Amino acid sequence: MDQWATSERGGSYDLLLDLAGRNSRAALEDALREAVREGRLAAGSRLPSSRVLARDLGVARNTVADAYGQLVAEGWLTARQGSGTTVAERPAPRRRPATAAGSAALDVGHGPRTGPTELVPFATGLPYVLWPGSPDLSAFPRSAWAAATRRALHSAPNEAFGYADPRGRPELRTALSGYLARVRGVRTDPDRLVLCSGYVQAVGLLARVLRGRGARRVAVEEVGLPDLRTLLRASGLGTLTLPVDADGAQVGALDQAGGEVAAALLTPAHQFPMGVRLSPERRTAVTAWARATGGLVVEDDYDGEFRYDRQPVGALQGLAPDHVVYAGTASKSLAPGLRLAWIAVPPHLLEAVVREKRLADHQSPVLEQLTLAEFIESGAYDRHVRRMRLHYRGRRDRLVAALAERVPGARVSGIAAGLHVLVELPPEAGPLDAVITRAHRRGLALGGLPTFGAPPGAAAALVIGYGTPPEHAFAGALDLLCEVLAEPGR
Repeated sequence: MDQWATSERGGSYDLLLDLAGRNSRAALEDALREAVREGRLAAGSRLPSSRVLARDLGVARNTVADAYGQLVAEGWLTARQGSGTTVAERPAPRRRPATAAGSAALDVGHGPRTGPTELVPFATGLPYVLWPGSPDLSAFPRSAWAAATRRALHSAPNEAFGYADPRGRPELRTALSGYLARVRGVRTDPDRLVLCSGYVQAVGLLARVLRGRGARRVAVEEVGLPDLRTLLRASGLGTLTLPVDADGAQVGALDQAGGEVAAALLTPAHQFPMGVRLSPERRTAVTAWARATGGLVVEDDYDGEFRYDRQPVGALQGLAPDHVVYAGTASKSLAPGLRLAWIAVPPHLLEAVVREKRLADHQSPVLEQLTLAEFIESGAYDRHVRRMRLHYRGRRDRLVAALAERVPGARVSGIAAGLHVLVELPPEAGPLDAVITRAHRRGLALGGLPTFGAPPGAAAALVIGYGTPPEHAFAGALDLLCEVLAEPGR
């Protein structure tokens, strides 16, 4: 039933809370979340004290205090000594344009393949996010990074802060060259590394180089980042789709295409988002194709540091360094906001890539480069990666165990590496879109496989990014996921 709560501040106002006939903490939490979500409790609104709200609702004061505490932890509310409890500032939900019937639906990123390609739900305004593609930003090593920044600033030459080589600072290229050889088996040298502001910029540089050399088509994995197809089309390149199965991308289609395809963009070590690795036979086949045709393989090693249940798979680039561009990034190991990525470029493409980088932005930010170089050389990067590997493995194990116990019909795959898994829905959960909508209404952002290009008829599956939530929100996100999947579809 609906109940009224009265605030003490500046007189009084009434707040309608629907406890659905339950005088429990869970019912109160749900009612407050709904009031915030619907805008009936605006950001900055001060809530009644736990004493007053308990009296008005006829519940124990501890029930209110515990509910407030939980919603503060989730980010719905804020509490300061002497200032009471208030509604937290939250971004407004982004809405799609109205449909023909005049209604508007929230954009949660699970539309058809031809729809929007924005992959990160920046403006969902939801307290829980299990979207793939991001690490746990709360685990960024602030103190160690700050210490490395101080050391880097102290030792940097004056010329480091001027206009410089578009490839990037030699300190970072040297540090990366040694690290990539040691950890990923990449065969390169500092002169052949080019630093970029992210993998998307790297692909853009390579696309313009290929187009300038007469290329017309590039092969991409059927499921992957939709932004890449958009970027390639904007560069004047068509695409050939490579289906993905349990052995990775079906690269045999490259031979069938003859000389029409100039390059293939692959995620060989941990296919995104299916989570499989390119089989040894296909690794051999794609490098043989590149040698025979003069084609280029672009290897996206986006989460190469995070392997759990098997030995690390060495970089494909090590098999054919003159035909494979290796691309790595700090976005998963540290944070996307650093805007640091790197590509190891074959000698015959280096001059053209450097020219495109100069035209794009001349050079990437220097301070972040100097800091990462110091971070690697001091051993802090290795220590951080090892720590985060244990952190993410623990999260993965909790996710798999929770689904096995609470949603036994769900099938989980792609768990041996990375920061995400694929979860095929049990039939009783209902249609994929309905599951995502259900989750959204309960405060959880999820991404479905169709967002990443799954063909019609593919299994109904979610791509769960278990690395994304901050530590304090992971348990809540996991509980909500299990509840949503266990709820019978209607």
